[in-house]
Amino acid sequence: MSAVFSHGRLRLYLLKLLAEGPRHGYELIRLLENRFHGLYAPSAGTIYPRLQRMEADGLVSHTASGGRKVYDITAAGRAELEQRAAELEVLETDINASLADLSTLADEVEQGVHGSVRDLKKELKEAGRQARSAPAWGWGYPPRPGAVNTARPAPPPGDVVAELEEKAAQLLAEVRRLARAGRASQETMRATLVVLDGAIDQVRRLLR
Repeated sequence: MSAVFSHGRLRLYLLKLLAEGPRHGYELIRLLENRFHGLYAPSAGTIYPRLQRMEADGLVSHTASGGRKVYDITAAGRAELEQRAAELEVLETDINASLADLSTLADEVEQGVHGSVRDLKKELKEAGRQARSAPAWGWGYPPRPGAVNTARPAPPPGDVVAELEEKAAQLLAEVRRLARAGRASQETMRATLVVLDGAIDQVRRLLR
């Protein structure tokens, strides 16, 4: 989202929101979050310094209400908004395109993790099935006299398998939450896909 709001465009969008009515900083943050369908929410450290600079430039003013500063656009702010109307239109187009890209990327991350978790659960269930069908002496018991020693390592206890499945489900839930929060850049989310691919490969090597 930083690219969408580069070069003073966040200031322009804040003017647009304030032109719709007076707002305090928290309301502006929520409005931006709603505009991006929860995929982006600016921090207070991003919004309030900009509002202060806009006030210093005479574009907005504030009044105190209930212990909060309520900001309103000034005549100078409306004039800047009118002068930059074409830029605002382009900004809205870019926001829509960015939303589509982020939504697609979030789906890719979520689907990648979901597939990895599904594969991991399948492998764990297969290991459990083999453990139940294996002969007792083949799981760490001494072989019969003259028998070929084909003993395999003892199967993982059921509680360990369940814990692994639970951790895998927790990973999926956490990745889904973070991906949908939209605070990471597209580059970071694509790097996350690479990390997840490497992690599932390591898990497969460990379990096989």
